[in-house]
Amino acid sequence: MRTEQQMLDLVLKVANEDNRVRAVCMNGSRTNLNVPKDAFQDFDIVYIVDDMQSFLAEPDWIDVFGEKIIMQTPEDFSLFPAELGGRFTYLMLFTDGNRIDLMLIPIEEKEKYCQEDGLTIVLFDKDGSLPYVPPSTDKDYWVKKPTAEQFADCFNEFWWVSTYVVKGLWRQEILYAIDHMNIVRAMLLKMLEWKAGIETDFSLSVGKNSKYLKRYMDEQTWQKLMDTYPSGEYNQVWEALFSMTALFEETGLEVGKQLSYRYSIKEAEKVKSYLKHVRTLHPNATEIY
Repeated sequence: MRTEQQMLDLVLKVANEDNRVRAVCMNGSRTNLNVPKDAFQDFDIVYIVDDMQSFLAEPDWIDVFGEKIIMQTPEDFSLFPAELGGRFTYLMLFTDGNRIDLMLIPIEEKEKYCQEDGLTIVLFDKDGSLPYVPPSTDKDYWVKKPTAEQFADCFNEFWWVSTYVVKGLWRQEILYAIDHMNIVRAMLLKMLEWKAGIETDFSLSVGKNSKYLKRYMDEQTWQKLMDTYPSGEYNQVWEALFSMTALFEETGLEVGKQLSYRYSIKEAEKVKSYLKHVRTLHPNATEIY
């Protein structure tokens, strides 16, 4: 496996030898001092370029970075709509295990790009024309203190969508139920993130997909969270849902108290009663109540 320095040397060599590339930047986990290094970290590279279309007209130009296991170019997808406007990305996993996520950005967008991400660092600037980029920081990714409205919306979304979960379970539609359970869990994770934010004065990042959240939870709470991940067995999904509602209520009450936001116990109790009632319904029931 090529070392970090070998990969960066290659990235800069390619840029230096191609007159269309005017600057090179990097962001992501490798520029974040709070993220532990490991072999799976991507190289999130940006080439700021002249003549964007000439790159797109020559798709094999990226072969210089090495032999690939697989590559994805999201802006070419028909299954998912392109989201980057005039930018283009090559997501490349190489046979030595390294991965480069390379984005091409038209030089006309250099000012805008350099202000977008606090984790951006400049590796190379041929013309010395990039604006000042402050030292790398993950502050933009810190958990934000919720407003009272956001807290209320999280509460409502959690309990509202939980009713879809039990509808799917009663109908024996496991995929429908679990899909909605994932929405419910997203609200639980948000509430847990806010709790961690309160405990750290909102000066932490939990990472993509809340991957660092465990650092800010005690073992008992972590196990409660793990109990919300079900198998494909119906009874276990029911138990996971009720584990989720218990943890959400415990966390939501604490967050609400700390932030002086209202957590409607009465409304939550009514929904919990409904969830439990649906579980007891006969499979051939023609009425809910």
